[in-house]
Amino acid sequence: MNGAHIHLAVNHLPIVGVIIGALVLIAGMILRKQQVNLTALGIFIFSAITAMISNFTGEEAEEVVEELAGVSHDIIHTHEEYAETFLAITIALGVISILTLFLAKKKHKFAKFGCIIALVLSFAAIFTGKLTGTSGGEIMHTEIRE
Repeated sequence: MNGAHIHLAVNHLPIVGVIIGALVLIAGMILRKQQVNLTALGIFIFSAITAMISNFTGEEAEEVVEELAGVSHDIIHTHEEYAETFLAITIALGVISILTLFLAKKKHKFAKFGCIIALVLSFAAIFTGKLTGTSGGEIMHTEIRE
């Protein structure tokens, strides 16, 4: 098992996790169920952790694929740029989620605002996650390149 294989095994988790977390948080807000909101925050924390793992393994994956035929440095660089943005947003989402969980445990009135901020950040993460995932797929899948 090499770095590229590990990266491929992990890289979908933060993207899918943020989407699922956003849907769960929306449901929790609509239903006004604190436990559902807290579950969504946990999913966001999981997504942030897996985004860090994916980013770490991305360097190893680059070393494996950059020498393969049909793989250009420009495609890898574009993917790296999107991935760095996705990582930053997802880490911010994870930090806000941790803080919001802490506030909710203390029954602080600002916990509700933390959920709103998390939802907004999750939309930004979904957008950048889509760009990151698509650009990553384009590295080896020439059929999806424009």
